[in-house]
Amino acid sequence: MKLIIAIVNNEDSAVVAAALTKDNFTVTKLSTTGGFLMVGNTTFLIGTEDDRVDRAKEIIARHCSERIHKASTTESFGRGFSDGALGSQVKVGGAAVFVLDVEEAEKY
Repeated sequence: MKLIIAIVNNEDSAVVAAALTKDNFTVTKLSTTGGFLMVGNTTFLIGTEDDRVDRAKEIIARHCSERIHKASTTESFGRGFSDGALGSQVKVGGAAVFVLDVEEAEKY
């Protein structure tokens, strides 16, 4: 068994959750905040059998698009001001996906 941790931009989260659920994945959705831009993300926890990992990753990849985000001055809080920090444009979206081995899982 595997645990997939997928960090997805909030703008993509509803579509990703719907697509995973439609394909019979059990999904736990957590509201999270990224440390770089300090904007909202959604972290999905997906427990699945080993042979379904690639399918889950395909669904996540298909529904997570990249876009350009203009970073405002308040988004630099916590990392300090640097050259280009004011009004810079950064690429956001896509997904960060981690797959972990699960030794034991139980539902009560």
